[in-house]
Amino acid sequence: MLNTILILVLTIIHFQNILYSEINIYTHRHYDSDKILFQKFTDFTGIDINIIKGSADQLIQRLENEGMNSPADILLTVDAGRLYRAKNKGLLQSISSDVLIRNIPESMRDKDNYWFGLSVRARVIVYSKERVNNRELSSYEDLANPKWKGRLAIRSSNNIYNQSLLASIITANGSDEALKWVKSVRENMARKPRGNDRDQIRAVASGIADIGVVNTYYVGLLENSSNGNDVKVAEKVAILFPNQNDRGTHINVSGGGVTKSSKNKSEAIFFLEFLTLESSQNTFAKNNYEYPLRLNKNNSDLISKWGNFKSDKIHLSKLGENNAEAVKLFDKAGWE
Repeated sequence: MLNTILILVLTIIHFQNILYSEINIYTHRHYDSDKILFQKFTDFTGIDINIIKGSADQLIQRLENEGMNSPADILLTVDAGRLYRAKNKGLLQSISSDVLIRNIPESMRDKDNYWFGLSVRARVIVYSKERVNNRELSSYEDLANPKWKGRLAIRSSNNIYNQSLLASIITANGSDEALKWVKSVRENMARKPRGNDRDQIRAVASGIADIGVVNTYYVGLLENSSNGNDVKVAEKVAILFPNQNDRGTHINVSGGGVTKSSKNKSEAIFFLEFLTLESSQNTFAKNNYEYPLRLNKNNSDLISKWGNFKSDKIHLSKLGENNAEAVKLFDKAGWE
């Protein structure tokens, strides 16, 4: 009931200032949950949504090239590191929204209100149920232990998820310790880095590796896949949330911001607010297995099955601030 009332109030407030009936979204996201939310927003408000898709780097470059002539109103992408980069390139604008401030934890939004987290994913360790006892695992730092030599599957160093994970380790332990960690983890790889997170899970399930590092929602996508082989892969692995005895598991956000060039600012702000409402957060959780912004308000049976966990509380801007250092350390260690 409260959610419905809030939507109605937002509608009244924003429609007083709305001059156009559409928004243009540049998005790196490619999930069914987004299609559902786009349609719900249009059905409720009458505001049409035009989608331009591309990789995060392509869209950021396009915004740079287009400048103030860009038709984009919103940039949606995954990883706070990319959002931080878009802000620093002057592609986003600071906005004022009591709804966004209220609905999004402080650590998951830009302190100057240029970008906002909209859904959450945790980067965890998956392990073979047959070959690994979960008591053998504890933390990201433990992945450097020689006992995992030849047993670890993980993506390449140019993957933003790994860059942000390393950025969080730099924040926690400093660059010197982080470099030692990178070098040791590289020595423990079962194979050269390749593929996406699903491929790391498949490597563990097939016996190429015994453990892997992935985002949680990829496990959910495999477990609920229409492909029976994917379901079998998911059945062979389990999730461990690292660092529960100290800083907590590394989390990141998928998020967005209003572009500096936006011609439909009121509608764009309204759209971001819409995505933070409880009903929209439920859609992210149930359809793409991403955590809601308030981790303890999850309503997905699958996510609930994974169990509660303690999350790292660092401000996610740190992932962007330490990105360059993370890339440098990967290069020093020879992590492909």
